[in-house]
Amino acid sequence: QVQLVESGGGLVQPGGSLRLSCAASGRGVSRNPMGWYRQAPGKQRELVATITSGGTSDYADSVKGRFTISRDNAKNTVYLQMDSLKPEDTAVYYCNARIVVNVEGAHYDFWGQGTQVTVSS
Repeated sequence: QVQLVESGGGLVQPGGSLRLSCAASGRGVSRNPMGWYRQAPGKQRELVATITSGGTSDYADSVKGRFTISRDNAKNTVYLQMDSLKPEDTAVYYCNARIVVNVEGAHYDFWGQGTQVTVSS
C-alpha cells in the first residue's frame, strides 16, 4: 500500500510562487513514476506534470516554463515548484504515484488527499 501526503498549498498573489511537496511511503514508490494533478471547481481533474524514477519530466502546456517537478528518491518525495502563478492555476492539487505491475503497463494509481492552491489578489 502506498500513502501520499501533500503540503505547501496556500494563498498567493498573481505572479507569486509556491512549492508543493508530497511525501510517499510504501514499497516501490522510488522505482515508479509520480506526478501532480489538479482539479478546479466544476472541472475535471487534469494532469499538471509527471516525472519518471530517472527524473524525466513532462508538463501540461498550460504550465510549461512556469512549473518544475522534481523528486528525491532517497526521501521518497516529489516536489512541484510553481512560479509566475496565475488565477487560473487555482485548484486542489493532488499528488499521484503510479505503481506499474507488468511490462504491458498495468498499474495501480494512488492519490494524496489534495492541497488547495489559490491565486488571487
